[in-house]
Amino acid sequence: MSGVRHDYKPKASVAAMPRRRLSRGLAFARAWLERLRPAGPLSRRHVAAVVSLVVCAGLAGLWLDEPAIGKTENPASERESSRVTALPLPLPARSDVLAPGPGRDVVLPAPAGDAEALPEPEPDPPVVPDPVQRVSLEVKSGDSLDRLFRRHELSVGDLHRLLALEEVAPHLKRIQPGDTIEVAHDGPAILSLTRRITEDRSLLVEAGEAGFVASFLEHPVEIRRARATGRITSSFYAAGLAAGLSDGTIMRLAGIYAWDIDFALDIRGEDWFAVVYEEIWQDGEKLRDGEIVAAEFNNRGRSYRAVRFPDEDGRASYYTPEGDNMRKAFLRAPVDFTRVSSNFNPNRLHPILKTRRPHQGVDYAARIGTPIMAAGDGRVLSAGTKGGYGRTVVLQHGDNVTTLYAHMSRIAVRGGQRVKQGDIIGYVGMTGLATAPHLHYEYRVNGVHKNPRTVDLPKAEPVPAARREAFAAATRPLVAELEVLGPRRLAAADTP
Repeated sequence: MSGVRHDYKPKASVAAMPRRRLSRGLAFARAWLERLRPAGPLSRRHVAAVVSLVVCAGLAGLWLDEPAIGKTENPASERESSRVTALPLPLPARSDVLAPGPGRDVVLPAPAGDAEALPEPEPDPPVVPDPVQRVSLEVKSGDSLDRLFRRHELSVGDLHRLLALEEVAPHLKRIQPGDTIEVAHDGPAILSLTRRITEDRSLLVEAGEAGFVASFLEHPVEIRRARATGRITSSFYAAGLAAGLSDGTIMRLAGIYAWDIDFALDIRGEDWFAVVYEEIWQDGEKLRDGEIVAAEFNNRGRSYRAVRFPDEDGRASYYTPEGDNMRKAFLRAPVDFTRVSSNFNPNRLHPILKTRRPHQGVDYAARIGTPIMAAGDGRVLSAGTKGGYGRTVVLQHGDNVTTLYAHMSRIAVRGGQRVKQGDIIGYVGMTGLATAPHLHYEYRVNGVHKNPRTVDLPKAEPVPAARREAFAAATRPLVAELEVLGPRRLAAADTP
């Protein structure tokens, strides 16, 4: 019987293997251990899988390193058989030590000598608190700088040294409720102090080696032009708000025409206005409305135009396009009144005496305490009680005009005193023969009573002849803008 002869040579045990081959198997296993070392904590199940893979890899290395049956050992072939291609295995990030915890009770130490020990992380440097503290000193009623410094436990000695500086004292001594002073300090010692002087300038005082040093910071503002038009349907104030004007701009507009238009009595529906005014901006934000540079008011079909022009000293007034002053020598109404309670009437029935007698002035109803202003520049002719007039002030204006203000609650001037138009001379009351608080106002020319509401008031000084050319050049563009501003915008607003 024929058969096939098999040469069978059993594999040697691991213990019987040469020391060199055993070392290579261990190196093979160690290489796989390094590749499989995780960078983060693993569960017990994951650790068991890693150990199994490492053991299998070591045995496979030993198996592959054994020479084939019937062949002699060859160092070159051994080297070829020991080459292993390592495939990357995606695992969590490596961690040299597994933190203990549920499912993490196995630690895989790094093989000795394979890598240098990682240095211990340096502790974070201690946080040193900033010794500089900052506080805002808010001035309240009754406050002084001394009181503010003591309230915030700041050095009063430093305050005295600050006030000793010439350029600092004027800006710190004058404080009022609502002001804010910014202070940086180290304990009680002042390091710096800042105070806003105007909207575009601040005072800065800093502590130096030789003492305090003062400087001024500039905060530039931008002036932009804005335009608005409005038609009056209910009231001038409501029309101004609807046109986007601020309260202050509405009042300034009324002030320009105060000598020509009585805004309490003369306004009618369909009156309209146009205004060109400034807006003050800083750092991209609007701070406030500025001055009105040109305006037009159409009252009962009659148009009044005004343009702003400064004199050689920089003081601005409003003029007509022809150069006449919008301001008159006298105010039409010298008090902020709510209504006219009694007009000029030569045959009025007196409400108290019940007899017919001339009412030779105008009664302006107003609340008690409302300020009364001088209608024009002049001198106080008399100030005191005057029969049925009660507390009364009489002013002399030039050679031929006098004005009388009666029924005051309090007088604010004395005989012989000089006053300017708009100065406060007293306050509304109801002294003498009066049934309610009001101002009785009379206007006399050469001793003859005139109706204060209709009398032709003398004009103030026009643009000086020497400034006429400059006036024309500066105001011509403004007049041209008014030519189209009102009619064009109003027509656009009326278009459905």
